[in-house]
Amino acid sequence: MNHLRHALLSMSLALVVGLTAGIVGATTAGSLAAPAVALVKSPVGDATFAKLAEAVKPAVINVSVEKSVGPGLLEEFFGRRGAPRDRTRRGVGSGVIIDPTGIALTNAHVIEGAKEVEVVTVAGDKHKAKVVGLDKKTDLAVLRLESAKTFPFLPLGDSDAVQVGDWVIAVGSPFGLQATVTSGIVSAKARHIGAGPYDDFLQTDAAINPGNSGGPLVNMRGEVVGINTAIVSGGSGIGFAIPSNMAKQVSAQLIATGTVTRGWLGVSLQPLTSDLATSFGVADGKGVLVAEVQPRSPAAKAGLESGDVIIGFNGKKVESAADLARAVGFARPGEEVRLTVWRDRAEHKLTAKLGEQPGEAGASRLGLDVRPITPAVAQELRLGHTDGVLVTSVEPDSAGAQAGIQRGDVIRELDGTPIKSLADFERVTSRLAADRPISARLERDGTSLYVALPPAQPG
Repeated sequence: MNHLRHALLSMSLALVVGLTAGIVGATTAGSLAAPAVALVKSPVGDATFAKLAEAVKPAVINVSVEKSVGPGLLEEFFGRRGAPRDRTRRGVGSGVIIDPTGIALTNAHVIEGAKEVEVVTVAGDKHKAKVVGLDKKTDLAVLRLESAKTFPFLPLGDSDAVQVGDWVIAVGSPFGLQATVTSGIVSAKARHIGAGPYDDFLQTDAAINPGNSGGPLVNMRGEVVGINTAIVSGGSGIGFAIPSNMAKQVSAQLIATGTVTRGWLGVSLQPLTSDLATSFGVADGKGVLVAEVQPRSPAAKAGLESGDVIIGFNGKKVESAADLARAVGFARPGEEVRLTVWRDRAEHKLTAKLGEQPGEAGASRLGLDVRPITPAVAQELRLGHTDGVLVTSVEPDSAGAQAGIQRGDVIRELDGTPIKSLADFERVTSRLAADRPISARLERDGTSLYVALPPAQPG
């Protein structure tokens, strides 16, 4: 799985790691063709998954990708850096067809930077595929197989209805071994593994290995309830899948526009510790503390203040910053949302009109691609903590390149502002001045250093 984005968990691949929201549901509900799976009964009591596996496999694809890459990731991040060398490598992952016209889902990390994508079905048919769009923040991507034929496909199920203990199977191409089926149960829901701002994974003990990235996690009715994306380092048998309901939302936008737009509130948050909850008088200790409100942001216009504790969003409880990030991020820009806040030991109701989350223009201006630092990344790189963001690529001749920033550097501070997370980096880069140099504090090989990024070139 994704060597960088998912805590260097297991990305070996060959690299070493709307339409409305209803369009996918409509097409996968059989309006154009029957799903690959005529919904099957649970195998419990039959002592076999054979019928389910036979029905599911025709919709699962092997994804082969040709990429231009720099130094190998293991060389880059485990101390064997050497001089960067561009080279072509092939990556291998998995995917699942969710629409009879050849629309398929896979992981963003599988196809990111692809020059060419080819998919192979279980029958051995090969098809070129076009990347419709990808979303790094959820690690999802949409492909369109370049063929006029009608494909077997699997419907996207309701991941909210999944229960811990439900049987599931994972299908994909681990280590390049196509159409491999493993079984297990859903062992947890709503797992946060530090992979990004929208962590909400299904956890399973169905065996997931390198090459399974992008393949489906399927329930006993033959419905896709997750897209496999990460495993725990060390081969402990714990894997994670992106919930299908999140995949529905993201894929609908990617199909419609090729990009994903997200709501934006404009606050900096911090955890509500038990001591802080007591000091603010929050009885159940649940909620998220507003540390800062950005000027002229939707939050400021709604009347949010530093020291407010957000305890509800659109009628649902907010218990953590991750809860609020997902709720805001998956709301539409321009949508009016209801906030319940705790202020002066009483509840208050506020209404905010969300803006559009700042894009990656600031990062593009710097010429950097960055990833969050998960606990596993911090352990592998011996960083001591997870503050900052990890630089995974630097565009030639960019401001970052001119400043001497390298792949593998950790950005701890930017323009005088501490960078503790990917959200901090995006917030700061979205408002960088283009007409003056920008300072950055880096960590490289255990040493702290400052660099100055030049202003944007005119024209």
